[in-house]
Amino acid sequence: MTQQLIDDFGRRVSYVRLSVTDRCDFRCVYCMSEEMTFLPRAQVLTLEEIAQVARAFTELGVEKIRLTGGEPLVRRNIGDLVSTIGQLPGLTDFAMTTNGAGLRRHAVALRQGGMTRLNISLDSLDPERFRRLTRTGDLNKVIDGIHAAKDAGFERLKLNAVVLKGRNDDEVVDLVDFARRHELDISFIEEMPLGDVSDHSRAETFCSSDEVRELIEQHYPLTQTTEATAGPSRYFRMADSHTRVGFISPHSHNFCSSCNRVRVTVEGRLLLCLGNEHSVDLRAILRRYPGDNERLKQTIIDAMALKPERHHFSTDGDVQIVRFMNMTGG
Repeated sequence: MTQQLIDDFGRRVSYVRLSVTDRCDFRCVYCMSEEMTFLPRAQVLTLEEIAQVARAFTELGVEKIRLTGGEPLVRRNIGDLVSTIGQLPGLTDFAMTTNGAGLRRHAVALRQGGMTRLNISLDSLDPERFRRLTRTGDLNKVIDGIHAAKDAGFERLKLNAVVLKGRNDDEVVDLVDFARRHELDISFIEEMPLGDVSDHSRAETFCSSDEVRELIEQHYPLTQTTEATAGPSRYFRMADSHTRVGFISPHSHNFCSSCNRVRVTVEGRLLLCLGNEHSVDLRAILRRYPGDNERLKQTIIDAMALKPERHHFSTDGDVQIVRFMNMTGG
């Protein structure tokens, strides 16, 4: 029988998010500072080390792996890592979160490597606003990347939109219309208080999932479903469309009681909770005992005792976690 990862609250961990880089070709205002200092190469896990971590998790019963960043597609030779992980036995869901700008170049290789799903960040459909929110992003490249991913044959594509009051909340229905038109799913995400951003006051820009849902229901009545993708989204359907609308609500609808996820940062820190600093240094094990998969697995098993019952995010602008989202893994 395959080993399983069970925390002290009886929750089975079946999903790991692996960050492959802290670097990104965008500088989104809610994710990182405009002037970032990135990690030296020696502190970053090699692709071989990331693959070893992925293998250890699947041997411990993890069925879903998502590659994150930063922006995963800026990592050199990312296709080799995808092909390696895509062949791991027991993996039923292999996905990536991306800003989409590199998909025209990479989508076919990702699909051929065994990746089944993509989450593509899209916070605005207005080119000038998109550039303001991302600081460097080109909306046309992202839209083209979405088309490239569809052409490559991905089973499901989902848009992720972080909604900021006064910044892009007036585009919520436009984003739903875009998703409906292109037969995509879409999730709306409450901004998370990670890292001390200077661009805006989080207390002023916070927009709850309930507020977003009200905006949508003025045009499209939503019916909640029991569908899930092993992630935190609560999904809703519209009667006249195959598009699913999801809400990720770390503030207003805490999902900790059913949390089945852990994260590994690109430095090799196993984070047991997005909103806490409880972590274990896997890089130290990987480099002190190279190739010792059993020791690595035991370290992961022992770390489950550190997984807290819940996080405590506030909406008053207070920053509980000083690491930026690009350091955490999206």
